[in-house]
Amino acid sequence: MDAKNLLLEALETRWKKFRAELKTCRAEFSEEAVHDLRVATRRLLALFDLLRFIFSHKRIQEIRRSLKEQLDDLDDLRDTQVMLADISEFIHEIPSLHLFQESLQKSEKTLLRQTRKRIKSREISGLAKRVEKVRSMIEDLPAESLRDQILMAADERFARVLQTHAAIDVENVPSIHKLRIAFKKFRYTVEIVSPLLDNFPPANFERMHTYQSMMGDIQDLEVASQTLTELTDASQPDLEPVTLHYASRLRMAVLKFIEDKGEAFTFWRNSPDQPFPWENPT
Repeated sequence: MDAKNLLLEALETRWKKFRAELKTCRAEFSEEAVHDLRVATRRLLALFDLLRFIFSHKRIQEIRRSLKEQLDDLDDLRDTQVMLADISEFIHEIPSLHLFQESLQKSEKTLLRQTRKRIKSREISGLAKRVEKVRSMIEDLPAESLRDQILMAADERFARVLQTHAAIDVENVPSIHKLRIAFKKFRYTVEIVSPLLDNFPPANFERMHTYQSMMGDIQDLEVASQTLTELTDASQPDLEPVTLHYASRLRMAVLKFIEDKGEAFTFWRNSPDQPFPWENPT
């Protein structure tokens, strides 16, 4: 596949997937539907992040802004539902989790009502027109050097991964969160550009997902710890086991990730003048 057709196909499939998941979420509004819409939105956003690297235009910025706003609409509900699902796995061991569960369930009711209203009221006709305009802009791109530009965008994404990786501090959980954000953007970019690469290992997709998930577990536990403090009086003696529960799990998750954090270097080349890891395995 040539570079231009790659971009056009990515736009077609990701825009179609986004619209389908938005329609499903509006009709069902289940936890699964919210999750699938978030993923479809992030993958579409990743494409426009890539296109922004190739050509700068206010239309792309407008699309990105709209997609980010939709993600913001879903974030709080997603975090709350993740915490509730996690609590259900441990509540039989730590009865005090009931107090936290009750607070989250109250929040979830409010968030369900607010988020459903936002999703149903969000108008995408303007977004659709902008996407069609961008499609035309892609078709008008000169084919020369387009492949190199796309790979340069991936190189830039990976450079950010390396930068945040170097800044990791085991005592500073937000530093891991910065790496997670950078790696997530890199991973979604690789999903787009991989057809341009010779002998790209398909197994890398699952490996990257696993690597990102380790950091996601850390972030979820950090959010739970912060939310516990915000929603309840965490100084209550009854909640001490809950506070210790999250602190212990967070510490173990960080230690587990630190052991494997070097795997990041196996997913891409360190610089454009070097071979990809799968081309020069050592």
